[in-house]
Amino acid sequence: MTIKAKIEAIIYAAEEPVSAQQIAEALRESLSSEAPAITEDNGSNRHLPQNGAESASEAGVEEAIAVEHSINDRAKVQAILEELIADYAAVGRGMEIRQVASGYRMSTKPEHHDAVRNFARSLPPAIRLSLPALETLAVIAYKQPVTGPEISEIRGVDCSGVLATLMDRKLITTTGRKAVVGRPILYKTTKEFLLRFGLNDVGELPSVEEFEKLASEAVAQQNLFSDAAVPDATGVPHIESDSHIDAAADAAAPEAPIHATGDTVDAENIAPAPVET
Repeated sequence: MTIKAKIEAIIYAAEEPVSAQQIAEALRESLSSEAPAITEDNGSNRHLPQNGAESASEAGVEEAIAVEHSINDRAKVQAILEELIADYAAVGRGMEIRQVASGYRMSTKPEHHDAVRNFARSLPPAIRLSLPALETLAVIAYKQPVTGPEISEIRGVDCSGVLATLMDRKLITTTGRKAVVGRPILYKTTKEFLLRFGLNDVGELPSVEEFEKLASEAVAQQNLFSDAAVPDATGVPHIESDSHIDAAADAAAPEAPIHATGDTVDAENIAPAPVET
């Protein structure tokens, strides 16, 4: 998959407008593999001192190279974004890529809004499930066919009310009874479940290993963007000051004794004045 296709997929999948910097960070490895290598002998370290300060100079060169890579990656992403905007702006395309709130997002073109609005009105309302309902549905999807008592044992709570809700939403159905004492009802997912979750069959459900990988990637992505400084109204990234920490430390520090000479007074040797009676 080309870088252009990856950027197009990211914009399509993003719920919020995504910036060129965010895309560059997400595709750092792909961009680095296609970019020409930047050598350290490019003039920035041509006169490095060959003494004890060499290690510090090398660290500075590496930092400069990293900054240059970041700038080049963002410029490349920006150029590809301009190409995508031009591609989608062509006549006959129903979608467009717009710049919104310093980011980019994909949307339908204004001339097709009436058709999209009429289609949206014909769709069934969105299904909203509580966390207990989602947990119960997940157990059924992975363990089907499964009985109510088995579901309750896995979740640790009674699931009879949740099962009724899922039946009303047509996400699960009964599939006979289990040949055990009491003959409890067996439950399985329905075609409506596949349609709602975009699956061809239950075999496409992600495995536990895939869940763990997706969770770790989501956490890494969240940390990637949460650590960045956010620009204020002046465009300068705001970095929280430690002045309040310094003030607290000054307040907690004991006051130094006064030792004066000459005509001044030594605060430690002040004796109480005699009281005349």
